[in-house]
Amino acid sequence: MKPKPHSTLPFSSLAALGRGLLLAAGVALLAGSASALFLHALDWATATRLASPWLLAGLPLAGFAVGWVYLKLGGRSDGGNNLLIDEIHQPRQALPLRMAPLVLAATVVSHLFGASVGREGTAVQMGGALADQIARALRLAREDRPVLLMCGIAAGFGSVFGTPLAGAVFALEVLAVGRLHHAVLLPCLVAALLADRVALSWGVTHSHYAVAPFGSLSLLQLAALLLAGVLFGLVARLFAGASHALADQFKRRIAWPPLRPLLGGGVIAALAWGLGGERYLGLGLPVIQQAFEQPLPAWDFAGKLAFTVASIGSGFKGGEVTPLFFIGATLGNALAPLLQLPFDLLAAVGLVAVFAGAANTPLACTLMAVELFGAALGMPAALGCAASYLCSGPLGIYKAQRPGAGKVAKPPPPTT
Repeated sequence: MKPKPHSTLPFSSLAALGRGLLLAAGVALLAGSASALFLHALDWATATRLASPWLLAGLPLAGFAVGWVYLKLGGRSDGGNNLLIDEIHQPRQALPLRMAPLVLAATVVSHLFGASVGREGTAVQMGGALADQIARALRLAREDRPVLLMCGIAAGFGSVFGTPLAGAVFALEVLAVGRLHHAVLLPCLVAALLADRVALSWGVTHSHYAVAPFGSLSLLQLAALLLAGVLFGLVARLFAGASHALADQFKRRIAWPPLRPLLGGGVIAALAWGLGGERYLGLGLPVIQQAFEQPLPAWDFAGKLAFTVASIGSGFKGGEVTPLFFIGATLGNALAPLLQLPFDLLAAVGLVAVFAGAANTPLACTLMAVELFGAALGMPAALGCAASYLCSGPLGIYKAQRPGAGKVAKPPPPTT
């Protein structure tokens, strides 16, 4: 007879808590190392593409290759972040180990040839897939898997951006709109913190954006921040809706999956060359940096939104978060003179607030602002993220996200 799976989570005793934290540390070691490998590969791909602009001509064939490999080898891995969220809500079957190398390779290829995609989806999927291998190897009980998967999300997110606090809260907040899973905060926090240290030990460096001291904000400036947050939320809503709509159209009209990124890659390359849109390809980190330093064209956010929707909607792999950083930072840059706010302040708030609205994670994004820009940004970011979250609509970038408590406060039931 096979041994009965043993349960270590949730933590009903100090011994169970200790075992749980050891498991979180194991997840951190694997996820942090995977993120480091991924980020180094991504740096190489970006530098190679910038040094060889002709690589953009290969984007359609790169898209076809990614689509074909996922069709032949991907299986359930093609579900991406949504599969991971579904397995946390309703554990059914272990995530395939091939999910990690497939998404890593597909994302690096996408960046090498110029797709406008991010990196959070890759790190989160690698963290979740590697965490599930630990659960499988130790024969953890079915009800214990979700906690380990959440640790994988926290570790992947925290290590890829260098924001472990945001990573831990993101893992608790992303599962359901308006609901937090406080019971697993400690293991997620340990996983994110250790994974970040592991990635740093492998020589990873993260982007830093400086925000000049801005002093005490007036009531008029606070009102301007709230208005900006509303606009950030509407743009987040547009991004999520357009991405889902385009993906649905591709699936409806093109039955064979490899043809979708082939066509999408051709359109992206043609638009980039025809309209001079090379600045909207890849991660766009130099443009994000510029948004903190100088006025930029007011249409930059719209250009990045269009190229990212085309890339994600047609099936390229990577994620949406860093492109959302670009969209938010450049939109904040464009709004700053209209709202009489400093460029760098509104770029910083926009960077996190558009993501907060698109992912329905305002608390994680507020913490991210503090980790990226310092404690002084906490209050402005909280205002922007909360307003964006409330105005971004019910559907975010993750379709598997559950409704939870919703975004509108409901009165408590009457007492008798």
